[in-house]
Amino acid sequence: MDRAAIAAVFRAEYGRAVSVLYRALGDLDRAEDAVQEAFAVALARWPADGPPPAPAGWIIITARRRAVDRLRREAVGRAKEAEAELLRRLTAPDDEASEPDDIPDDRLRLIFTCCHPALSPEARVALTLRLLGGLSTAEIARAFLVPEPTMAQRISRAKAKIRDARIPYRIPPSGELTERLRSVLSVLYLVFSEGYAASTGDRLVREELCAEAIRLARTLRSLLPDEEEVQGLLALLLLVDARRAARVDASGAMVPLPEQDRSLWDRGLIAEGHALVRACLLRGRPGPYQLQAAIQAVHDDAASAQTTDWRQIVALYDQLLRVAPTPVVALNRAVAVAEVEGTEAALEAVAPLREPLASFYLLHGVRAGLLARAGRTAEAAEEYEAAAALCAGEAERAFLLGRRAALRA
Repeated sequence: MDRAAIAAVFRAEYGRAVSVLYRALGDLDRAEDAVQEAFAVALARWPADGPPPAPAGWIIITARRRAVDRLRREAVGRAKEAEAELLRRLTAPDDEASEPDDIPDDRLRLIFTCCHPALSPEARVALTLRLLGGLSTAEIARAFLVPEPTMAQRISRAKAKIRDARIPYRIPPSGELTERLRSVLSVLYLVFSEGYAASTGDRLVREELCAEAIRLARTLRSLLPDEEEVQGLLALLLLVDARRAARVDASGAMVPLPEQDRSLWDRGLIAEGHALVRACLLRGRPGPYQLQAAIQAVHDDAASAQTTDWRQIVALYDQLLRVAPTPVVALNRAVAVAEVEGTEAALEAVAPLREPLASFYLLHGVRAGLLARAGRTAEAAEEYEAAAALCAGEAERAFLLGRRAALRA
């Protein structure tokens, strides 16, 4: 077994192993150390001996043994009750260590721990990628374009917050589950969004973040198969990610949706996303992620930009506004309104959004496009310039400035 195959096992099983060890140890740093030591042993043994029949189980057992060895070393000469209790829990049979509930996987507990509302959104994202995705601190720092020491400090503070605030390692009670699940879904959506449209840097798309968000969404769906919004989020990510290959041209420049080469779209992901949308909407409890997925399904259905069913998209946005009445949803609806009712109707729909979204670059970008269509080129150029000034991503900023230059020419 080569190092690449072992790395794939690491990425797939790291979250499961850390969650099991964390349940026993109650300490995220100890759990991570034990799992990393187990993978170091795997790197030394598996290339020569071959992988065990159950790699995940082998990693967990080896990590437990490493944790036991370390605790015994630390407890020598100091009969500490805490270490004794940890040793008892670590060496207990699996049936004694398991909790009497119906949750099939410790990763679900860890997901809710990482995404606890007591943590900042940035900390939730960093911890989720670190503990469940198995990404190194350096990888997460590169993805979000911050120095590695900054990201390390962010992760360390989040772990300390969990410890000091005694954030429980459990699934929320049924009365709190919906609200807490919303935080979990928001974190995964944020990870994907940062991958699909990087907020900073010279790359528009960060494929590794898109892939990780989808992998974690698949994991969450396997753990909560009856939650429609979990299914809706996975469908949304798949339907958007299906267009990733057409999102940039050969030079890395952004290609807007109407101009994309649809032959590059991944039909397998589109089919999977469509099936998920149909399945969850049949249950008759549409939530924000399900409705967003349905909108993307309509886009992906169209053979060309000209054949897009914009009336259906406007109707879906009307539904979405009822369950998620945010200015950003209203802005996206205005884009669809332009295709159904015309540019002036869309500009009227955008007008009330100018104050709440004044610092949002896409508000200015949408207005610029509408003004250009209305023949108000001077105003459109000003809006493109305003959008570019507010946009931190180099690829999107270059696109906006290119549109402004074309108007002036």
